[in-house]
Amino acid sequence: MGNAARHSGQTSLFRAATVENASLSTVTLADYSLRLVHDVQIVPRQRSEIANRVMNVAIAALALMLMLPVMALIALAVWLTSTGPIIYMQVRVGEDRRAGSNRQDSRRRHDYGGRLFKMYKFRTMRVDAEANGKAVWAQKNDPRTTSIGKFLRKTRLDELPQLWNVIRGDMNIVGPRPERPSIFAQLREEIPLYAQRQRVKPGITGWAQINQAYDSCLDDVKSKVQFDLEYVQRGSVVHDLRIMSMTLPVMIQRSQGW
Repeated sequence: MGNAARHSGQTSLFRAATVENASLSTVTLADYSLRLVHDVQIVPRQRSEIANRVMNVAIAALALMLMLPVMALIALAVWLTSTGPIIYMQVRVGEDRRAGSNRQDSRRRHDYGGRLFKMYKFRTMRVDAEANGKAVWAQKNDPRTTSIGKFLRKTRLDELPQLWNVIRGDMNIVGPRPERPSIFAQLREEIPLYAQRQRVKPGITGWAQINQAYDSCLDDVKSKVQFDLEYVQRGSVVHDLRIMSMTLPVMIQRSQGW
């Protein structure tokens, strides 16, 4: 499944990228990898905002109710095995509704690339994981991870509190994963079209997460961006439901070392 989906993503990427104030054009992977193409606008597929919102809230509310016993057990395990808060709140970059509108918001003193919001997770690392206050890229087998945190990160159960973010409207269930402002600023400068993934709301799971595991370096992110931008272009209710249906099997496979 992974190889086939990855091949499909690579061959179909950027089929319908629209250059601002110009006619429809195609951006190839060679263009993407060899030169900066910041003038290109990745246009999200049109969908009903109301229908999409209703679907996300309904599924998130149902999942939250069903998973409450599991979340209670996770909270107890985090509390018993390490010192610090059970729920970890972190500022992330959300959807950029200004993208493609050719306007600048004068009220913003700094362009973060999207609306900032607080994202919730079960804490999986020690409280001193970032003692200097600077964002540090998480790694595979990260030594800062707690004993229960390793299991939570491997199974993605640490992401369950983000169901509340979906209900609040910060996120969708499906979409590109949101990044921290400082890391986002770095990636926006180093990866062509990275900021274009903010054309849609971030998600708990996504097309990139289905096709690739945790990213721990810049090369991993570059690979994931291909899938994120493809999702922006072809996202729909049917595609979202397909990704949701694929998420649990992928989580199980990866938790078993796939």
